[in-house]
Amino acid sequence: MVDVVLVSGDAYVDHPSFGTAVIGRTLEAAGYRVAIIPQPNWRDDLRDFRKFGRPRLFFGVTSGAMDSMVNHYTAARRLRHDDAYTPGGEAGFRPDRATYVYTRILKQIYPDVPVIIAGIEASMRRLAHYDYWDDRLFPSILVDTPADLLNYGMGERTTLKIARLLDEGKGIESCHGLPQVAYCTKNIQNNQSFQNNLITLHSFEECQKSKRAEAENYHIIELESNKIEAATLVQKHGGRYVVVNPPEPPMTTDEVDASFDLPYLRLPHPKYKKRGPIPAFEMIRWSVNTHRGCFGGCSFCTISAHQGKQIASRSEESVLREVEILTQDPEFRGVLTDLGGPSANMWRMKGKSPDLCRKCSRYSCSMPSICKNLDSDHRPMIGLLRKVASHPKVKHLYVGSGIRCDLFQEGVKGSERTNGLDGNNAGWEYFREVVVNHTSGRLKVAPEHTSDHVLALMRKPSFGLFRETKRRFDEICKQAGLRYQLIPYFISSHPGCRLEDMAQLALDMKQMGYRLEQIQDFTPTPMTLSTEMYYTGIDPATMKPVYVATTAADKADQRRMFFFYKDNEQRDIIASLRRAGLAHFIPRLFPGKR
Repeated sequence: MVDVVLVSGDAYVDHPSFGTAVIGRTLEAAGYRVAIIPQPNWRDDLRDFRKFGRPRLFFGVTSGAMDSMVNHYTAARRLRHDDAYTPGGEAGFRPDRATYVYTRILKQIYPDVPVIIAGIEASMRRLAHYDYWDDRLFPSILVDTPADLLNYGMGERTTLKIARLLDEGKGIESCHGLPQVAYCTKNIQNNQSFQNNLITLHSFEECQKSKRAEAENYHIIELESNKIEAATLVQKHGGRYVVVNPPEPPMTTDEVDASFDLPYLRLPHPKYKKRGPIPAFEMIRWSVNTHRGCFGGCSFCTISAHQGKQIASRSEESVLREVEILTQDPEFRGVLTDLGGPSANMWRMKGKSPDLCRKCSRYSCSMPSICKNLDSDHRPMIGLLRKVASHPKVKHLYVGSGIRCDLFQEGVKGSERTNGLDGNNAGWEYFREVVVNHTSGRLKVAPEHTSDHVLALMRKPSFGLFRETKRRFDEICKQAGLRYQLIPYFISSHPGCRLEDMAQLALDMKQMGYRLEQIQDFTPTPMTLSTEMYYTGIDPATMKPVYVATTAADKADQRRMFFFYKDNEQRDIIASLRRAGLAHFIPRLFPGKR
């Protein structure tokens, strides 16, 4: 009999970038027997779910590395025809709302075995949330599924604690006092998981009736998720209560190292060989992750909500050990495709005073200015890049993760973007190092928009920063004799963005000589600030109204502006500008047209 059975919507890849492998290897290292059922068939007689029989302790369920609805559908709600987490990139190997489907099946077959849900889909749906694909407010996933417990965020430590409690013969209720779990209960009186710090949110039913109530809830949820020492959150759903306990403290470097140093094979399961490569694995196979978490605070991003705002960094020794492992692979050809993480340049960044961080609820350490308590020194990263690049078997080391240029600072001591490093945290030196030595010819950055009022709602810096970045990039390339390109990412239809803002973006790009490639239409995903603004039409931070483009026609008009340089789009762009009373943009975008 196995101790734990993990069920995942992804194909199995034994690699530290894939959550199922991390949890499986963590449990295995603690002495538990673990079986994994990847991408089970949910349409037949359900034999896949019975493969290993009844586990001794529990079933663990995840939709995979992505929310299954984001995996399946575009921003226009059209079905995608591929799946990066499946051999051959083939779609159709997981259901919509995979966590919901798998959990119901397991409880149908094994009603008395605990089912613990985890991963991005469960984490971001732990409380009432807006669902873009059904276009309505959903209750907590714990209400819509028969799951016994939800383990949110990066769950190694909590999973081990759950396994040990159940291994001691204690019931699933004994896990209700653990950090970083959520559960559903009919009675919250005298509950041991509660401490003095408790916040009761508006009920699900209140939020169904009032979008303002939902916005107020989100503001509290975000504030608490930004804290190291957070409150317990309770939300009533009918006659039951969903309880979300505070998270675990940030992982130490030793703990992160231990996770990355587990004996991963760093390969997909051999049974997939005849079905073709797994695109998500191919993309990261020769990359090295340096840290977890992100303190950037972007409105549309779930990284900090899932991985945490605090940076949990690997040691330099652990990173170099992984580099050594990769270079020993017989298929290694001398190219490392990335050295980074959720962002390229947050490794080893943390608060200079941990006590100040423990009291902080600020959404970002870099916006609207760099926190004075943040040690944002880039010198360790420069040193790490050089050490990895100097490995005798490494011919090229590239940085593929997104670079946070808002962390760069130099110049006047005491300026608002100075954190005590004499006005220079070597950010621009890091940038030069990356451009000259670790770029394949195209460096990607993410200004996201050109309108400062839209950027403020995105919690991104002014577009002036991109202009400065472009100036320095061009200067570096000229000095080094390089013909490289700086490629910007942009988003259309974000809350606060009107057609006029997109027309100005198109004009700015025309003037800068860009023909955009890296673009996307905003997709609302659960538990982000941007999604709450999209659903409620309110900025939860200020409770002020926000314009939102919600119709397919309005979103299409905004997205079309990215392609101002295409002849086949010109007629529709001109028509949409005229309809919106923005005809003054027409001759500026298309000389000779009115």
